[in-house]
Amino acid sequence: MAGAFGAAATLGSASAYGLTNFGGGAAGALSKAGDVCLAAFQGNAPALSGPPVKVRFAYNGTGICSASVPVALHRGYFKKHNLDVEFVALAGNTDQMLQALATEKAEVGISMLLSWLKPLESGFDVKLTAGIHGGCVRLLANPQTGITDITKLRGKTIGVSSLAGSPRHFFSVLLAKHGINPDSEVHWREFPADLLGTAVQRGEIQALADSDPTVWLTRQRSNGELVEISSNLVDDYAALSCCTLGIAGPYLRKNPAVGAALTRAVLEAGAHVHANPDDAAAVFGPYTPKVPVADLAAMLRSHTHGHSPTGADLRNEVVKIVGDLKQANIVKPTTDPGRFAAKVVVDLS
Repeated sequence: MAGAFGAAATLGSASAYGLTNFGGGAAGALSKAGDVCLAAFQGNAPALSGPPVKVRFAYNGTGICSASVPVALHRGYFKKHNLDVEFVALAGNTDQMLQALATEKAEVGISMLLSWLKPLESGFDVKLTAGIHGGCVRLLANPQTGITDITKLRGKTIGVSSLAGSPRHFFSVLLAKHGINPDSEVHWREFPADLLGTAVQRGEIQALADSDPTVWLTRQRSNGELVEISSNLVDDYAALSCCTLGIAGPYLRKNPAVGAALTRAVLEAGAHVHANPDDAAAVFGPYTPKVPVADLAAMLRSHTHGHSPTGADLRNEVVKIVGDLKQANIVKPTTDPGRFAAKVVVDLS
């Protein structure tokens, strides 16, 4: 998800918006699913006292699925937990976000779990504290070509915006589950995200995989030629996380109470997104001004923003996903999913 605001550009801080109270009526309308997740996370971690704690949040501002982060800023959830959060935008990919956390340019970030697990396997010291939601990755094709489901992709070429991104990783997993080798029985080609639809029209690829909002808009603008044939809300993944909250390991070890406060704030904001998708879309709208707010709200409703596991629940999800990534030849065959999950997931409750 490329940043739209320039490398290392400051996007804003809670103090800049003059928020004097927490959330209003909308913020209190937490869904039952959100209540369960939040109740499980309350634990015994102390609340932050003293002056607001300044934290730098690596945030691209392009992925609608991460709407809980600007909601936490602009609807007062960070402020409620005594956090003064500054957004630092990165114009690059997932690896650059992890590098920002590892090199102390930011303390916390959010990204797709399937994009982070491979770099974390390589040794990046970033800890995962919560899943943020499910959904937002889609596979599109023109059904007139005979591609009507995932099993029809053998021998076809699939376009993606990053060969190391979550869409390729997820659909590699799904292909492997359906008996198709994702390395030798399909071809992958990389295109700029906004040109994937054009590549299908030109016959350079037969299907495309990307994340919202780009893939949603590509389908919408195809005038019915492209349809969704799969997503990361199918099969077991209907109940698993797509995005995750990550905190720099050294920072978290020194500041566990801040890590807990950050996680609580984002989880509460995620419950707000789930209960109030129209308001969340309005908050996110300025970050993608070319996309109608009504479309953003529809995207949010299609995700599972009431799903936000922590602790043992998140570890179990990581175990499952890493096992699937091994089957798809994305992580090392020697990686033990249980040990890996125990290393990267931190329970702050």
